[in-house]
Amino acid sequence: MSENEKLIHNAAAMREDKRILACAQAVRLSKEHDISLKEIGDTCNRLGIKIIECQLGCFK
Repeated sequence: MSENEKLIHNAAAMREDKRILACAQAVRLSKEHDISLKEIGDTCNRLGIKIIECQLGCFK
């Protein structure tokens, strides 16, 4: 597992449902760890983690 995958997996693991990540968390991880949002999204897809609470209203 790559460092980015570990980081995203660990962020999702802090939630009750370990297969979700809030959009705000994804954006924060992107800024704090200099990972593109595309890479965050691609990594979530590979790990089976669903992005929720989209700040753009794209996902409900």
